[in-house]
Amino acid sequence: MTWAPPEHWLRVETIDAHTEGEPLRVIVAGFPELAGDTVLARRRTARADYDELRRALMWEPRGHADMYGCLVMPPVTAGSDFSVLFMHNEGFSTMCGHGIIGVAKIAVEAGWVARTGESRHVAIDTPAGLVRATAMVDGGRVREVRFVNVPSFAPALDGVAEVDGLGRVAYDLAFGGAFYAYVDADGLGLPLTPAGGADLIDAGRRITRAVTATAADLIRHPDDPDLGFLYGTVFTGAPADPEHHSRHVCIFADGELDRSPTGTAVSGRLAILRARGKIAEQAEIVVESILGGRFTGRIVGTSSVGSHPAIVPEVGGRAWVTGRHEFVIDPDDPWRDGFLVR
Repeated sequence: MTWAPPEHWLRVETIDAHTEGEPLRVIVAGFPELAGDTVLARRRTARADYDELRRALMWEPRGHADMYGCLVMPPVTAGSDFSVLFMHNEGFSTMCGHGIIGVAKIAVEAGWVARTGESRHVAIDTPAGLVRATAMVDGGRVREVRFVNVPSFAPALDGVAEVDGLGRVAYDLAFGGAFYAYVDADGLGLPLTPAGGADLIDAGRRITRAVTATAADLIRHPDDPDLGFLYGTVFTGAPADPEHHSRHVCIFADGELDRSPTGTAVSGRLAILRARGKIAEQAEIVVESILGGRFTGRIVGTSSVGSHPAIVPEVGGRAWVTGRHEFVIDPDDPWRDGFLVR
């Protein structure tokens, strides 16, 4: 190939992957350096100064409405290997379980971390805090990644919201790196299958808006106000495999449907189960996704977040690399900052 972009065009290099079906575009070069001594501070910089670049990489024509991204940055805490900032169709998130699994796999296989042995540890700074991942290596390949997430808690059980078009909807509220409302899908007659995707997106958006409006006093994180927003709605239901615990479909950001079981949602679900006395410490559950992919989850310790009793969750799953890209942005392109047609 002889074509090359002009020198003044912006070039962004990525490694793309998916975690149990959910896309992950890992940005490794070309994104401007973000000012800030913490990842939350860098998130504020990205939101204020580089949102158009997020849109260019997540939205069409380079991405799509359900694209998800991860910017790799220098670490901010002692002992961390690197930091990450997650992004999606609406903005920049505070934590992402499928993203941790995917970027940890890439970090080990690409040699970003100098580790040996069958279990390789990767410490990652996220906006929600330090996350420690362990990559299980077999034959030079990462076959599974497990990570110990930030402390997770359930500030409200048995909440009820009046939802436009759905009536009174019962929900539990939990934080697993982000806040979610957890809703029983059977009670709304919503199948957790790909054929029901459009209805799940519509209902998830409605529920998220209603809970945000009526439970603002509960959607607060004691450590930082930037963590205090409802990221989405998690529909729960029976698994297809009777050996598994349940199935999750998470509708987050601007109506994105997670193809994975959602690692932060599994963390929050563990906090709910513990608050209800339905799971013991170290007991492992398997949660399915809309595609039948699976994450494992277990409680490996207890903690507290402000006045909230909390659990320390561990989540595990698999990821696969799908490609390497050099994206270019032509400054004369009228759609250089991206667009969405849903």
